[in-house]
Amino acid sequence: MAHNFCKILGFVLLLNACGVKKSLQDLPDVSNYEQTIPERQQISDFSFTTNNGLLTKNKYGQWELYVSGDPYQMGMQIGGLEKELMVVQEHALLGKVAEIVPSKSKQFMLRKVLAWYNRKMHLHVPEEYKSEILGVSKYAGDTYDYFADDYLRILYFHSAHDIGHALKDLALVGCSSFAAWGDKTEDGSLIIGRNFDFYAGDEFSQNKVIAFIKPTNGYNFMSVTWPGMIGVVSGMNDQGLTVTINAGKSDVPMLAKTPISILTREILQYASNIDEAIAIAKKRQVFVSESILIGSANDNRAITIEVSPNNFGVYTVENSNQLICSNHFQSEAYADDKNNLKQIAESHSQYRFERMQELLSETPKLTVEKAISILRNKEGLDNKTIGYGNEKALNQLLAHHGVVFKPEEGLVWVSASPYQLGAFVAYDLNEIFKNAPSQKPIKTLHNEAITIEADPFQFTQEYLNYEKYRILSRKVSQAILNENHIEPDVLDELISSNPNYWKAYYLVGKYYYKHQYYTAALQAFKKAQTKEIATVPDKEDIENHIKKIQRKLK
Repeated sequence: MAHNFCKILGFVLLLNACGVKKSLQDLPDVSNYEQTIPERQQISDFSFTTNNGLLTKNKYGQWELYVSGDPYQMGMQIGGLEKELMVVQEHALLGKVAEIVPSKSKQFMLRKVLAWYNRKMHLHVPEEYKSEILGVSKYAGDTYDYFADDYLRILYFHSAHDIGHALKDLALVGCSSFAAWGDKTEDGSLIIGRNFDFYAGDEFSQNKVIAFIKPTNGYNFMSVTWPGMIGVVSGMNDQGLTVTINAGKSDVPMLAKTPISILTREILQYASNIDEAIAIAKKRQVFVSESILIGSANDNRAITIEVSPNNFGVYTVENSNQLICSNHFQSEAYADDKNNLKQIAESHSQYRFERMQELLSETPKLTVEKAISILRNKEGLDNKTIGYGNEKALNQLLAHHGVVFKPEEGLVWVSASPYQLGAFVAYDLNEIFKNAPSQKPIKTLHNEAITIEADPFQFTQEYLNYEKYRILSRKVSQAILNENHIEPDVLDELISSNPNYWKAYYLVGKYYYKHQYYTAALQAFKKAQTKEIATVPDKEDIENHIKKIQRKLK
């Protein structure tokens, strides 16, 4: 074992010598930017200000951030205002890595592998965003320095979304989005809804940030994000242009290039219409597959830009004022793409796509309220009960956020926790960017008058049962992994807490199989087959377990 580790380490060190040094030493030149370190004032436990920024927590538990200035100054303001939150967020993202790789020698090797993998990223990120990230990194914590130095670590975090959906064993992303305009909406103006189903643990979603950015160059914009993140996953600028991202099927990338969140940040900051957004997307090299849904008030329509390492497509709906996007591509450029065809055939993407079609067809004239109702929907096709947390549902009860845009009016609604069940808190970009927000006294930025109330589902017994299921499913999963004993009544409670969900029976079957209780395992797996299973690989896994058990019982 020690001999093999030394061989691997030697190989990694050799790789590290091949082109990595430049990337490790690369730092943006910030000499032309304002160098004054912003002084933070703490107004209360949940409110902080700088000369050109503020961070405050609203009554719905969302952090509202406002900053302005040049890239380096904005970065330092973001870092200074969010520094405590960044420590929590970093732990949420990297704490599990430290648990999995507790060995110092293996952490060292991990750092070398990471440096090699990201050796070209600095060449694909615009200098202004590297400058902003450098400013943010001045306030990074020290706990995870073994992972990478502060600046590189924050830079690498901007590809977390990309890596999360590229690694085939990490089911982190399953987003759904839709747009309607013209005769498909009540007043004819564009409405966009999206669920961002990026899940990296409950702690990761606790400190949601609604950021309002007023840069020296480009358009003012808002973004739904998390501490330390300057990239964009969902956002709208003051020209009424929106961006949201949906992961596509990717091969595991061997080299990091432009993170999707950086590309979409550039689009949001510098595009005022669809043509300008497409032009920006074309000039960047990405390293995973992604659908970028672009909504435009100036064009009063939406399209998707479909990017991948070796292909590029634009999907525009024909003879329709409605666009739907899940996790597969629709443009002609990807008609014969093997990864995309496999995604459609085997994943839950096509099912969610059809569910959105179904719900929108039942809603001839979309409104903001109806869009939110669709994002909160937990049932399957034909309103079938498919179990809470099922990946085939639009509301998988794990989303980082749901959001609805009304670009022509500069309005956005962002879900408060939990998931999409909390209030959809309203923000008016026109009002927010008209004048710098009040710092004395601090006023929250949201518009209470048009905020949409919480989903009553979160106050039901079914919701409490689902939360119990989540706790029990982790307990049983750990018992399976570590071959620990679980009492039968715990397994019964797991199923009774979410009786329509295939995975509850699957976990019970796995537990019994691991402990060689084959008859009980067979019953559980057969019961799982009667439920709405999320993917073809999941179905095949259950079928294989049943075949193995039947052979053992003969």
